[in-house]
Amino acid sequence: MRVLFEKGKQREFLDLAISKLNCVSLRGLLQFGFKASYSSLKNYYSERRLMRNDFFEDLCYLCKINKNILKVRYLDDNWGRVKGGKVERKIKKNRF
Repeated sequence: MRVLFEKGKQREFLDLAISKLNCVSLRGLLQFGFKASYSSLKNYYSERRLMRNDFFEDLCYLCKINKNILKVRYLDDNWGRVKGGKVERKIKKNRF
């Protein structure tokens, strides 16, 4: 599952987590044993990608943030695949 924040709120959430865990930067989160790569963290911070649910829950647990207070939506893992398949069919249909 993926976690969808409002626009700009995912970055605020990561900034809050960094400050609560006393990290110097985004790279400092990796010292807590998360299985995310640094490039994934950068993509989460710039809001190019949606955050994984397990990463979100682990971060909430470590920072002692009540995740029920946050305004987030949970999306299935295949939330973007249907749209991509429809776009692909339109492209193939228009070529011939």
